[in-house]
Amino acid sequence: MMRCVLVTGGAGFIGSCFVRRLLDEPGDRTVVNLDALTYAGNLANLASVAQDPRYRFVKGDITDRALVASLFEQYSFDKVVNFAAESHVDRSIREPEIFLRTNVLGTQCLLDCARDAWMIGRDSDGYPRYREGVRFVQISTDEVYGALGATGLFTEDTPLSPNSPYSVSKASADMLARAYYTTFRLPVCVTRCSNNYGPFQFPEKLIPLMIGNALEDKPLPVYGDGMQVRDWIHVDDHCSAVQAVIERGRPGEVYNIGGSSEKANLEIVRTILDALGKPETLIRHVKDRLGHDRRYAIDNAKITGELGWTPRYTFDQGMSETIAWYLVNKDWLDGVRSGAYLSYYSEYYGDRT
Repeated sequence: MMRCVLVTGGAGFIGSCFVRRLLDEPGDRTVVNLDALTYAGNLANLASVAQDPRYRFVKGDITDRALVASLFEQYSFDKVVNFAAESHVDRSIREPEIFLRTNVLGTQCLLDCARDAWMIGRDSDGYPRYREGVRFVQISTDEVYGALGATGLFTEDTPLSPNSPYSVSKASADMLARAYYTTFRLPVCVTRCSNNYGPFQFPEKLIPLMIGNALEDKPLPVYGDGMQVRDWIHVDDHCSAVQAVIERGRPGEVYNIGGSSEKANLEIVRTILDALGKPETLIRHVKDRLGHDRRYAIDNAKITGELGWTPRYTFDQGMSETIAWYLVNKDWLDGVRSGAYLSYYSEYYGDRT
């Protein structure tokens, strides 16, 4: 049972989906969303739940130890789900330090505060003992495994071999979570997910970027030959898997989450153009990203076999619904692309937080 959940990064694409999912369910649980509202945090993603009495928003940084500790004291969380992260690879190439600060030091701060708040004593060997039912879930990425060849799948036992500053920072956070489980026996699980898509995704990412550009008949920039392969999963399926890990996952374990839908980037772009009735002449091949991993693919046998989770969406169904959502919600897309969404916090919340 989840009585009071801290969701960090809950105004982002995946985090906001998870918050909405928790609040769509009946029950009296409290959901606290801690988000720094950096460029990709958008409170408009949570407009449908903003008035829910079970929901609390706190604007703040996960590296702010005093703030995080005060929230644990105020709300007595029994679950923490850490979605908060700098996550765009291109930005990590330009500004690695920001990624290390948020993704590594921020995760350490959350782990420390959870350990301190949940500890109720020590066992005969000196290891901490914790309140019954507490759980920390670290949200990671398949990018920590590096790149695959033409065949094979990432399993939870695949050695970590990150190739970008972003994936290095996430791998470091994963190792911190592992260390806190081993050294302090903190009940931590790590999830590593493949590429997400769906409503409310920030338009620097491939699918919303291509949809937005295609709608305006602008060039669609494709890195290199466009044959980089990713395993795609609908964001709702990712969030249902995270919930399964919170409820049934074994502490200390890693769970891979994938949609079993390998697609090359160029295939994704062509799917979007075809759905929108736009010509392939809009495609522009541009210089490839530095250190661009060629292929990712997830083996999700562990989470499906152990926790009974399976993805609900086929790729064709999910993409069709996603493209339709962006067409219906073009005002949301325009607001993000123009930067107007950044004023939502001050307009909506004012001095109330």
